[in-house]
Amino acid sequence: MTREPAIRTVDLTKQFDRHLAVNHVDLEILEGEIYGLIGPNGAGKTTLIRLLAGAEEPSLGEIYLGGERFRRGQANPILKRRLGYLPDDYPLYDELSVWDYLDYFARLYELRDPKRTQRLYEVLELVNLETKAKSPIATLSRGMKQRLGLARTLVHQPIVLLLDEPVSGLDPIARVEFRNVIQAVRAAGMTVLISSHILSDLEELCTAIGIMELGCLVESTSLKELYHRRARQQVIVGALEGVDALQAALPADPNITGWEVSSHGETLVLHFAGDGPARAQLLRSLMAAGLSITEFHAAQEDLESIFFQMGHKQAS
Repeated sequence: MTREPAIRTVDLTKQFDRHLAVNHVDLEILEGEIYGLIGPNGAGKTTLIRLLAGAEEPSLGEIYLGGERFRRGQANPILKRRLGYLPDDYPLYDELSVWDYLDYFARLYELRDPKRTQRLYEVLELVNLETKAKSPIATLSRGMKQRLGLARTLVHQPIVLLLDEPVSGLDPIARVEFRNVIQAVRAAGMTVLISSHILSDLEELCTAIGIMELGCLVESTSLKELYHRRARQQVIVGALEGVDALQAALPADPNITGWEVSSHGETLVLHFAGDGPARAQLLRSLMAAGLSITEFHAAQEDLESIFFQMGHKQAS
């Protein structure tokens, strides 16, 4: 079954005085995707998300949500109800309870009882905050507050979620909990665009990736296709004799295009262009050199390595 674009932009541009924040972006995100948006500081990610959320007016170009066009200069209330937008500075009212906070936003979206109460129970269960319904927001951990912010964006049952740096500042456990909620949201049929500087999280979560630089969308593809085109094959090698002995024993193999010591300093990471038989020959050569091989396996570059390989210094 062919999926339709949930989000599509044509020549989308935003200029602030002399600064071109979003530069003629043609973006397409299919229904049911989790689309990760990455790029260095100042690349235009937040501005693009704000344009898609209707929080900024474009200088030029068009935005389509589920095939329907945002009308420039108009409120677009029907289309905006299909969106859930979580900026990186969303408001929380510490004196309210979790329930009252969600109830407030549900009333703003004109949800009426009994549907409103039912929906609050549903979103609290989805973000795993049922036991905190009566707790003041001030008593929640940072991770719980982030999940509460997500619950607020879900309360009116949008079909598209726009999340700007939602895991910033969270510890690893809280990030895992947040990822689990996003996966559940996707399973419920929603489309998600998420920006983050934690590329390992996006790697586990996303089905497609967009890379922005200087306001331009320089890459937009499925994660599988990105790996196919950009990821170099690696061979991870360890020996009892250590990495210095490994480097000295490396054969003059044209399949080895480079190497570096791993971050923990105990293995070599070889950039290797050969196939399975070539890897087997490499292993035989190292053992013939008298090394006691403790680790030898093929791997693929991760998203962070691909990002740096493309010449980027800092993702955020």
